[in-house]
Amino acid sequence: MTENHNQALDGAGRAVTTIIHELAQAGSLKAGQLLVIGVSTSEVLGKHIGTSGTLEAAAEIYAGVEAARAELGFVPVYQCCEHLNRALVIERSAAERYGLELVSAVPVAKAGGSMAAFAYRSLEDACLVETVQAHAGIDIGDTMIGMHLRRVAVPVRPSIREIGAAHVTMAFARPKLIGGARAVYELERHAHEPSGMCD
Repeated sequence: MTENHNQALDGAGRAVTTIIHELAQAGSLKAGQLLVIGVSTSEVLGKHIGTSGTLEAAAEIYAGVEAARAELGFVPVYQCCEHLNRALVIERSAAERYGLELVSAVPVAKAGGSMAAFAYRSLEDACLVETVQAHAGIDIGDTMIGMHLRRVAVPVRPSIREIGAAHVTMAFARPKLIGGARAVYELERHAHEPSGMCD
């Protein structure tokens, strides 16, 4: 790697671990829940998305994700680039548990992206799925992960706004709040039911 690449990647893995912990705390991310991760390694290295991706950058970010995963127990899901219609890399056991639809492709750097390609070769029994409804997500380099988040997405502002040169956004999903002015969203302990019933 060049000196510029080394500088861009310096501390990237630790930074990823940090922001995942922040997201998990903000969104109460639980073990077994899905965390979708979109990464442009080109953007991390200060280049235009899709032009200069490297497996070295992917490896550094993957290590940071795995460090956080070991502590938190979430399921990482890596988004491919648009050349694979933003399909996702996930471990087969998790895909089966969530009833996800598999698709057939092997992500490579030029069709899928370096991050997805690295994850596909590193996760245990990896496969590709068409879409997920993730409980939370991190986007490194503006790769547009929103299509794979559950509704309703709640933005979280990370303490680290850039990984390398790539802009970072992240969000967790919460259940929709349904009803109107009379709706109650949390059960109060020992509270009495209202006397006016609607049915």
